[in-house]
Amino acid sequence: ILRICWETNGSMHPALLRQAAELAFNSGGCIKFDLKAWSEELHIALCGVSNQRTLENFKLLAEYVSRRPSLPFLVASTLLIPGYIDREEISGISAFIASLSPDIPYALLAFHPQFMMDDLPPTSKRHARECLAEAEAHGLKNVRLGNVHLLGDYY
Repeated sequence: ILRICWETNGSMHPALLRQAAELAFNSGGCIKFDLKAWSEELHIALCGVSNQRTLENFKLLAEYVSRRPSLPFLVASTLLIPGYIDREEISGISAFIASLSPDIPYALLAFHPQFMMDDLPPTSKRHARECLAEAEAHGLKNVRLGNVHLLGDYY
């Protein structure tokens, strides 16, 4: 069995995304979107580009969710960057995902300082728990914390 799975920031042209989606869907694979921020201004600050195409593309693929409910096709994740990605950001992303389907899996990932953000602490346990509760409050049925080994009492 060969399953094709993609991980993307979602900013590609919709025609290319549709091709990737068909390959993944037909092979039993999935597409994981990194939804980095809800606020467009914050997304531009962190990534240098708007998140509008990413959100539009994620919405485009939501139609696949009901076509294969037994094996998740569309998955989302967000890196919990201290000082940037807070409950408010997670609230916006979670409401967006839930409006498409509360069954879409969503992973909240602990941050580890590297590269241009090596001056930040790792994600705290408290921050992760608050964001998890916020996502669940929007009715998402499959939310989890990832990289839990990085969580600590940093702030």
